Amino acid sequence: MAILEVHEVTSGYGEVQILWGVNLSLQQGQLTALVGANGAGKTTLLRTIMGLIKPWSGRILFEGQDVSKLPPHKKADMGLVLVPEGRQLFTSMTVLENLEMGATPRRARPYFKRNLELVFEMFPRLKERMHQKAGTMSGGERQMLAVARGLMAHPKVLMIDEMSLGLAPVLVLQLFESLNKLREVGITTLLVEQNVHLALSVTDYAYVMAHGKVELEGPSEQIAQDPHVQKAYLGI
Repeated sequence: MAILEVHEVTSGYGEVQILWGVNLSLQQGQLTALVGANGAGKTTLLRTIMGLIKPWSGRILFEGQDVSKLPPHKKADMGLVLVPEGRQLFTSMTVLENLEMGATPRRARPYFKRNLELVFEMFPRLKERMHQKAGTMSGGERQMLAVARGLMAHPKVLMIDEMSLGLAPVLVLQLFESLNKLREVGITTLLVEQNVHLALSVTDYAYVMAHGKVELEGPSEQIAQDPHVQKAYLGI
């Protein structure tokens, strides 16, 4: 069953069109990758789904309801959450205070204690550093905190933009291992990721974007074996 559907969506910035009739569907509980070269429109698509950019045309359905024109905070209250590229943490606040800020949507408040236990189980380092200011943490720790803050919003769908950007390989592997926990607890996840090989190895389904359109889609294992993807993104 599709929990999030994007139908023929176009959008852009000012008069510059970035998305050209994008279609995408997230199945309940699945981990889905959205990959493509820089400038393909991946971040623009996430921002359009979240409502940070208004779609020019097309429809966005969340649990069967048309949410195309809803503002971001309304979507967050419904369970649609974006972890943006660049982390965007409150650097002068502690880890715990950042997590508390993540739990501001109404639907998240009753689950605060449970979600806090979940993120500390996924990221033990955050529990060790819960009273440390976010701005003094390493890049990997800040990325863990960004994902954890998204989880504190009690999402039904969690969209993560460029999780591994600028991180050491060992930290990237730790973060990707944590994604399996999201699948276990039933959170539908859409992952935009520059590390195509790793993204396709951990996800169930994948979309490949180019020039503002979806060029390929299918099971991640199948996409990873596609000659076009191997040549363009995997260096084979």
